[in-house]
Amino acid sequence: MGTYITFPELLVWLPFVAGILCFFTGKEKAAKTLAFLASIVVFVVSLTSLCYSDEQYFSYNNVVYYWLKYLGSSIFFSLDGLSRLLTLLTALAYPLIIAATWRRKIKNAPAFFGLMLLAQSGIMGVFTAQDALLFYFFWELALIPVYFLSSKWGDERRIQATFKFFVYTFAGSLLMLVGIIYVYLHTAPRTFSDGTYAAHSFLLSSFYNASLSGAEQTWLFWLFFVAFAIKMPVFPFHSWQPDVYDQAPAPVTMVLSGIMVKMGLYGVLRWLLPVVPLASVKFAHVVMVLSVIGIIYASCIALVQDNLKKLIAFSSIAHIGLMSAAIFSFNELSIKGMMFQMLAHGISVIGLWMVAELLERQVNVRKMSELGGIAKKAPALTIFAVIIGLANLALPLTNSFVGEFMMLSGLFSVNKWYAAIATLSVILVSVYTLKMLQKIFYGNTNAATDHVKDISIDEKVALSIVVVGIIITGVFPQPVFDLTSDVANWILMKLT
Repeated sequence: MGTYITFPELLVWLPFVAGILCFFTGKEKAAKTLAFLASIVVFVVSLTSLCYSDEQYFSYNNVVYYWLKYLGSSIFFSLDGLSRLLTLLTALAYPLIIAATWRRKIKNAPAFFGLMLLAQSGIMGVFTAQDALLFYFFWELALIPVYFLSSKWGDERRIQATFKFFVYTFAGSLLMLVGIIYVYLHTAPRTFSDGTYAAHSFLLSSFYNASLSGAEQTWLFWLFFVAFAIKMPVFPFHSWQPDVYDQAPAPVTMVLSGIMVKMGLYGVLRWLLPVVPLASVKFAHVVMVLSVIGIIYASCIALVQDNLKKLIAFSSIAHIGLMSAAIFSFNELSIKGMMFQMLAHGISVIGLWMVAELLERQVNVRKMSELGGIAKKAPALTIFAVIIGLANLALPLTNSFVGEFMMLSGLFSVNKWYAAIATLSVILVSVYTLKMLQKIFYGNTNAATDHVKDISIDEKVALSIVVVGIIITGVFPQPVFDLTSDVANWILMKLT
């Protein structure tokens, strides 16, 4: 039983409580202020947890409470290197997202920011849960607010896009729930400290030791993988993503693209590979083929895309496809590079969405062919956009270069053809990213862009933090590797 408040508790319950309070603020400014202050506090807690990562501080990073004892389930949160990395990304992203969209007028802002914070609580729960039933609970808690945010505050075609999102994610959640229940029924009994006996256990460690045959692992693999693949998403489970990203309000799109896709990647690392290692090895090449197809497919669609938001969406699919292929290469270099890239991609893609939001708020145009000459009107925004764009195409000294180089190198050592085809995306992403920057920011102004003004000081601060994050993690990546190294080595050990 927990006897004092620990870091994972604060990361989960602070945004939950703040989200509930937001519903009762009554005014837009009060709701924004509360949400922003709460996100700052959560970020401080996340940063502080990095200072208590040694084994001697184990009690500060783990908490267990009784929940459904007779089912063998408990509220068990824990922080290891991988969890710290992703909770830090989540904690950093939220104040940046709120700051970058501060000037956006939002109807019924208390409900909007309340749901945003509830989604953050759900995401934090997913990244820290050590109990399968608890993991599933927070998985749904993270998705449900996003459904309402997209359906109520989205654009004209929000209902169709949100319905597709609901169908995909609901189907994936059901598949995962079936898999969780089946594995649970094959776990050993659990006895709680008060003597309560349960026939089975939902503990993550119990799932790792479940008695599953090779045949059982085979079909369980697909139950879990499809659920996580939908969330990432990877080909061919990706079709919900571009429409939702296009129609959802900008803050929600930033959360979806920058953070929530990492829930699927995290699920593969934490709940798929160690639970069904035999099937993971068996189907590794199938997943890598699907991932490589998705990389090229999404890159080609982005190449001919005129809608800025959909271009960023397909670009994200291509980047996630490379991360998916890297995971299933089961190579130390690629898996460590993939863990680093989760942070790098989160920072850079949120920066891209910030730029898209700042542009759309002024010109209300998404077609890049209808823009141009913005560099003359907004030089500061242009500088930030160019740096973030260069990170998107993995220019050396940016964070994306580190992760992508490691992933491609690791993939090459496993299968040269997969790596060669995946490397084509490096050329394609350079073409469509530079094309995007040229169309939007250079050339002559027109009726749509002639009235554009440069960004405000608070928006410059938010984008500066993104750019600093891109450069610092690109030049000094070692602290991230040190944080996640033990987890990566443990996963590889489980697969051998």
